Amino acid sequence: MACKKVGTTLGRALWQNGSRTPPLSRSSKIINFSTSRELKSGENKCKDQSCESNCRSAAMPLPAACSSTPAAQRHQVGGKKVPEEPLTVSGRSYSSTAPKADHRTYLWARYNEMKRLVHDLIPPSVCNLLNSSTIYANNEVSLAEVDIYGFDYDYTLALYSDALNTMIYNTARDLLIEHFKYPEGIRKYDYIPNFAARGLHYDIQKGLLMKIDAFHYIQLGTVYRGLNPVPDEEVLRLYGGTHHVPLHQVSGFYGKGPKVKQFMDIFSIPEMTLLAVANDFFISNDIEYDPEHLYKDVSEAIGMVHIKGYMYKWIMQDLEKYILGGDETYAVLHRLVSHGKKLFLITNSPFSFVDKGMRYMVGKDWRDFFDVVIVQADKPHFFNDCVKPFRRLDGNGDLQWDKINSLDKGQIYKQGNLYDFLRLTGWRGSSVLYFGDHLYSDLADLMLRHGWRTGAIVPELDLETKVVNTEQYAQSLTWLQALTGLLERMQMHRDSQSREVLQDWLKEREELRLRTKNLFNPQFGSIFRTCHNPTYFSRRLCRFSDVYMASISCLLNYDLSYTFYPRRTPLQHEAPLWMDQLCTGCMKTPFLEEMAHIR
Repeated sequence: MACKKVGTTLGRALWQNGSRTPPLSRSSKIINFSTSRELKSGENKCKDQSCESNCRSAAMPLPAACSSTPAAQRHQVGGKKVPEEPLTVSGRSYSSTAPKADHRTYLWARYNEMKRLVHDLIPPSVCNLLNSSTIYANNEVSLAEVDIYGFDYDYTLALYSDALNTMIYNTARDLLIEHFKYPEGIRKYDYIPNFAARGLHYDIQKGLLMKIDAFHYIQLGTVYRGLNPVPDEEVLRLYGGTHHVPLHQVSGFYGKGPKVKQFMDIFSIPEMTLLAVANDFFISNDIEYDPEHLYKDVSEAIGMVHIKGYMYKWIMQDLEKYILGGDETYAVLHRLVSHGKKLFLITNSPFSFVDKGMRYMVGKDWRDFFDVVIVQADKPHFFNDCVKPFRRLDGNGDLQWDKINSLDKGQIYKQGNLYDFLRLTGWRGSSVLYFGDHLYSDLADLMLRHGWRTGAIVPELDLETKVVNTEQYAQSLTWLQALTGLLERMQMHRDSQSREVLQDWLKEREELRLRTKNLFNPQFGSIFRTCHNPTYFSRRLCRFSDVYMASISCLLNYDLSYTFYPRRTPLQHEAPLWMDQLCTGCMKTPFLEEMAHIR
């Protein structure tokens, strides 16, 4: 109930502050706000917040009866009566019978009223409402209609500790020095765990790492050359006076434009860090280099870590150190099979590596859970061409030469393609739900070309949820939104005093933006948002996944006939009148306590 009360009152106030009614159409109300109601000798003096809410529902500044400033002070400046004068708005003159308050005093009064409202309506009890075990819906999905569940392996069935990123970085750095003959000085740079974030873009020619929003605009303040931020003025100069990246440079379907690369999977975080430190070394030592060559060599060094099997070897030698959440993976698979669901696995990893990890997490009979197992599938090509045929592996992982006419339970298959997979299984459309962590390689083709349901695994939700649940974030974000609403409403005041106040507010707004950004990642902020827009990553997440969650263990919190309903997010021309936008979604794990025994 507390959440609903806060959501209703504050939501109404913020909605009115964000009202997009053009200033001219509101001008008569603005001019006459202090006449009709004040003449009634205090009849409408506020005894509680109801008057304030009613005043705001008219989408105009608060009337005198709702102001904390006494009428005598409002109507007099320095003890003298303010003479009547016409009010000019956007080139038109209006006259008013009401005395005018000092504009600076008026604006700061509105500011203080809104700040008090925000402070009063966001008590500590409203924090800690988001649950990291929630499954979030971009599209309506009924699990009752899903009969077949498919999974990727890495960062889907198997989640890895941060220690793996350190090992990938260290090995790729050493390969860069020893194989590609880069300067020995780069070896002094250790891995920086919290420097990069998933979904960033890298300008290959300029050597810049940055965050781009859903509209292809660079978020200023998140552009890094090496380990140092690039000033906003220089960013604008580098991009021809704008911070927009053209579509043809950034929008390759798999995140690989001709000049800009988007890093979309978790394995790419060490690669971004290595690019940053190598750039930093050359810049710090005033060594001339070609950023394009550096990008190519770092990419190859990272690729060698995977191709040469270094990563597989580390994990298989110390499963306990690197693999997380094995018990919950077993619980998910066991529950699905016990409810008669068919399961399949399509992964790019080799069989020996998958077998070792699945034995550790699920047990030696792990293959009994799956109707089809495909390894070294070469995604995304597996999903979008029909060139490679399936080949069967024997129990030792050796290739067999027999023709594949069916995909049988208990067998292991290599390579292949989705077209043969669909032909041999008959599994099509929305009865199939496939989970993966890479939006392009795992999910995009399945949703756009084949109509499967898709689920994105986003482990970063754990950290982001913790940040959103803090009182500091709730207070900062709510005040940021309220202040933005004030700026929007009060921008028609264009006298010199008002402009000074509005400039102060704009400065505070930028400080609030920086504060909320730094709560997630000091360099790049949240992976889901720029200051006010969704990120390019978030846009792709919504486009290519029906649902998304921190891990597949979130499935344990929902009945297998549960329907996920996406929240009706208001469009810009719609008013957020639905309580679902204000309060629901906070605790959208309805069976969390009732189904805890599943774990």
